[in-house]
Amino acid sequence: MTAQGLFIGLITLDLLYLTQHFPDRNQKIVALDYEVAAGGPATNAAVTFSYLGGAATLMGVLGAHPIRELILADVQQWGVTIADLHPERPDPPPTSSILVTEATGERAVISLNAVKSQVAADAIANQALSGIEIVLIDGHQITVGQTIARQAKAKQIPVVIDGGSWKPGFERILSEVDYAICSANFQPPGCETIDSVFAYLESLQIPHIAITQGEQPILYRSQGKSGEMAVPVIQPVDTLGAGDIFHGAFCHFILHSEFTEALAQAANIAAQACQQFGTRAWMKR
Repeated sequence: MTAQGLFIGLITLDLLYLTQHFPDRNQKIVALDYEVAAGGPATNAAVTFSYLGGAATLMGVLGAHPIRELILADVQQWGVTIADLHPERPDPPPTSSILVTEATGERAVISLNAVKSQVAADAIANQALSGIEIVLIDGHQITVGQTIARQAKAKQIPVVIDGGSWKPGFERILSEVDYAICSANFQPPGCETIDSVFAYLESLQIPHIAITQGEQPILYRSQGKSGEMAVPVIQPVDTLGAGDIFHGAFCHFILHSEFTEALAQAANIAAQACQQFGTRAWMKR
């Protein structure tokens, strides 16, 4: 049977431009290539999960603005279903503009997150977890994420967090989490080192924790065991969304593999994505 995953968080429209260099102040440059796609950590993770064979439901705020049609056109072609938490919202969804440097794959991003589109827990539809086998929360809808995390824990459905960066209110969710997959930029209050981040997360009884470091090894602690794992060596073309794709792939593989194996498989998928421009090209190939 097809695994069903629920992905809660940010939905954006991403405008991506491939450039030879970042513009200087008051300078105009011509892009080498461009792409328009739905974005946001939970969104890219849901698309990845669906592409790998799962059935993904993306829960976030989309609304009624005409931009919604561009987002729907992208995610629906990958089989993702959207559970809109505020379908009547007239304001446009957040839009991100991203510049990717051709030589290094590094990116610069200007975006608006979900701060202006937070919703209450009563926006969650009844039976939101019906048939769901795994939940991912990216922290952009804290109240909804907390409610779903509690419900999932009660039903023994594993909960994954995308800890790309610390977001106020994350502490309300973490005690319900089974898998904390964080970047090196994830710094809870008072945490300035990776060891202090591990200690903080372990103090909340999270059984499986991993911290990614780009091209550096993944560090992990799992039920008392710790270690590090090398990631594939590649020449990156575009690192945008690599963490999101990693999380979506992890959600797919953890349903079939043990923790470290799922991390390794997810790292391979993220490495593939980084060798193409944009967040979808790796799947189209």
